[in-house]
Amino acid sequence: MPTIKPTEDIQSLTAFRANVASFVDRVRETGRPLILTQHGKSAAVLLGAADYEALIEELEILRDIQISEQELAEGRGIPHDEVVRDLRAAVRARLETP
Repeated sequence: MPTIKPTEDIQSLTAFRANVASFVDRVRETGRPLILTQHGKSAAVLLGAADYEALIEELEILRDIQISEQELAEGRGIPHDEVVRDLRAAVRARLETP
């Protein structure tokens, strides 16, 4: 995601309401999010759909990693050689099944 330009990418909610289409076009064209302010404070962020999806996907991956690290720390992991052995056995069984 490109770096936010404060002079262009921070707009009031009032300006956003008056120029919704052009602001959406700008976000789509630049790939930069638009920060909306209300009463001088940040209130919301307008983000392109693809960028939003990428953020959610990255967050889900990071959560999975965190859960995996916690499980390993608690001794609930499976040794690599055991996983490989089980996967090979599953593949062989599938190949042998007509």
